[in-house]
Amino acid sequence: VQLQASGGGLVQAGASLRLSCVASGRTFGSYTWAWFRQAPGKERDFVAGISRSGRAVLYGDSVKGRFGISSDNAGITTYLQMDNLKPEDTAVYYCAVREPGNGWGYDSAPSREYQLDSWGQGTQVTVSS
Repeated sequence: VQLQASGGGLVQAGASLRLSCVASGRTFGSYTWAWFRQAPGKERDFVAGISRSGRAVLYGDSVKGRFGISSDNAGITTYLQMDNLKPEDTAVYYCAVREPGNGWGYDSAPSREYQLDSWGQGTQVTVSS
């Protein structure tokens, strides 16, 4: 499966952005999704994850209350709504999926890189102060 992320950009602190990521190619129904981000000189960090059912979501501590992850009914597109952006949110944002099966629960949300199978190319988010 191929992932295409979009929606990044340059905004001022306090603004909002909505990232999207679409799965294409050999898709197999709904996916388990996650967003990670990597700032210059830092490790890639978990941002948010959502289960195939959409009922379970997880967030990194630094984005709780400001970011929201969702997926469409078909489960092949995920969104990351980012509100009240801060300069420390500046990073390249990556979407990732875990393909169905292999014992992963329908209501389980991922939060670790090893739990994901495919990654998008990343989209840059820059927040100015």
